[in-house]
Amino acid sequence: MATPKNTHPQLAAVVYNPIKVDILALKTSVARAAEEAGWQHPLWFETSVEDAGQGVTAEAIRLGARLVLAAGGDGTVRAVAEGLRDTGVAMALLPSGTGNLLARNIDVPFTDLDTTVDIAFNGVDRQIDLGLASIVREDGDREEHVFLVMAGLGLDAKMIANTNSKLKKAVGWLAYVDAGLRSLPEIKPVKLRVSIDGSPERKVSVHTIIIGNCGKLPGGILLLPDAHPDDGILDFVALRPRGPFGWVKIWNKVAWENGVLRKSALGRRIIDLSRDVKDVTYLTGRDLRMTVDEPQQFQLDGDEFGEAKSVHAWVDPGALLVRVPAHKAG
Repeated sequence: MATPKNTHPQLAAVVYNPIKVDILALKTSVARAAEEAGWQHPLWFETSVEDAGQGVTAEAIRLGARLVLAAGGDGTVRAVAEGLRDTGVAMALLPSGTGNLLARNIDVPFTDLDTTVDIAFNGVDRQIDLGLASIVREDGDREEHVFLVMAGLGLDAKMIANTNSKLKKAVGWLAYVDAGLRSLPEIKPVKLRVSIDGSPERKVSVHTIIIGNCGKLPGGILLLPDAHPDDGILDFVALRPRGPFGWVKIWNKVAWENGVLRKSALGRRIIDLSRDVKDVTYLTGRDLRMTVDEPQQFQLDGDEFGEAKSVHAWVDPGALLVRVPAHKAG
């Protein structure tokens, strides 16, 4: 149900990245929607280099906020989600970044500010999972972070690390194409040991391995077709092109089979009858551990996180409430 007006107005907080948002337009829209919905005047918190959103989100909860609006790119959304994990306080998305990955995957519109603000105050809460990643560096230092959509090790993380920030600002997610081309000279298999849900370690050689809580990328690319943000499991895909046409087979699998054929019953039958593409391997589980022979680039929700020697990733089922349009509640 939509949030009702009441005699004890609820309190919301806005955590915003000042580099990503038009603050005047944001404050005007939020103030109007909060008043119309019968909420208190919201609290406002600006992110910084020192605090990407985790600390100010915790402060907002301490001050009584029952809803936190995350205004910024995927990094801001991830940081706010980290602060809200298992608190029962809902997050609303006011996306203004390049990827807007979570919004794409839970069908929250991201092209109109007033619409997203209205959803924040009049939408419904959807319970979704969070991915957790514990990263061990070559020197033994350990970090733990959440991710909402995807984490990756290998070529995809190298591509993100090579993305030109100015080009990304100018042309959006298409800048990753440029980064991909510049990453080509670095393409070589990554040797690692992998264990899923406590199984014995297996030695594998792949170009990239991606851990997904959701499956959709910009451009309509459905990388993980069976991934759902509320199913209590993670989806994994390993890409290992074989021979000169390996990448062509991978692209055909991801763009044509996943993005087109899966949308119809006839298309799904065609997939069932077609030969399996061994260059793409899909698996699922709740817990993944991987250790690489040589440190590799690692990414979370499209942001680079440096090099990792080992990664432990797992799912925290139902750990986050996200505000969505009322008609998308199911």
